[in-house]
Amino acid sequence: MSQEKISIKNTNAQEITLSAIINFPEGFDQNKKYPVIVVSHPGGGVKEQTAGLYAKKIAQYGLITIAYDASYQGESTGEPRQLENPYIRTEDISAVIDYLTTLSYIDTDKIGAMGICAGAGYTANAAINDHRIQAVGMISAVNIGAMFRNGWENTVKDADALPYLLAGSNARTADIESNGLQTIPLAPVKEEDASNEELREAWEYYHTDRCQYPTAPSVATARSLTQLVSYDAYNKAEAFFTQPLLAIVGSIAGSAWMSDDLIARAASADKRKYIIEGANHMSLYDRENYVDEAVGQLAPFFHQKLA
Repeated sequence: MSQEKISIKNTNAQEITLSAIINFPEGFDQNKKYPVIVVSHPGGGVKEQTAGLYAKKIAQYGLITIAYDASYQGESTGEPRQLENPYIRTEDISAVIDYLTTLSYIDTDKIGAMGICAGAGYTANAAINDHRIQAVGMISAVNIGAMFRNGWENTVKDADALPYLLAGSNARTADIESNGLQTIPLAPVKEEDASNEELREAWEYYHTDRCQYPTAPSVATARSLTQLVSYDAYNKAEAFFTQPLLAIVGSIAGSAWMSDDLIARAASADKRKYIIEGANHMSLYDRENYVDEAVGQLAPFFHQKLA
């Protein structure tokens, strides 16, 4: 298997250049056409972490994969840094697909997409909007708007999240007044900040040798709250999410309800959940046994649905 690091001009925002890594399967022949899978990283993550891990492993099954950094994040360009605007994150996926359609070795009728955590939610939203995506895989899916509104385990009412919207609005004003940027953590900054084991693992993943990476500070601009809190990654899934869907969740993941929500809402007649016993939300990011089990489901799913 080989890789190539590339730069993609974002067709949705001409001033943005996306940084990406394409993974080619063993025996790649540029004169042939291949299915391709677009892999989106979690909020606060980058392509060198879990998205890149899944992309490399799935490419070993004969598929081309591409993992990329979101606009304003990682090695992609754009200001302000660490903007987590969900509408832009969704459009990034379509911008990557725009690029892929220019490559002679890509079969443009066989484009799949997957993501991890918030990247899975953004992938679902992209599939609702962009039907060049023919099949969708999700790992530990998070609908980031629902998470901010309703909490990690869906225990908060929508209206009770109003203070987060107000905080985002106030942050925008403060940014202008101070000519700086306020940020919010997307994972606990300190181990003692974690309220449960999954969030403790999120701290460990992003802030220790487990998987920390220089371009992944795991924060977002506080102004992003004005888009995040009211966002629904699954908006109009009842009408427009018609593609095959495979949602992979851990048996003890507090976030599993967000996968269940899309499965219940999606118009697709071909949708299922695969449960990995003993895994929580974060386990599926990088624990080898769980990742291999997930890939063992994803690779044949994509091969079958993109045949």
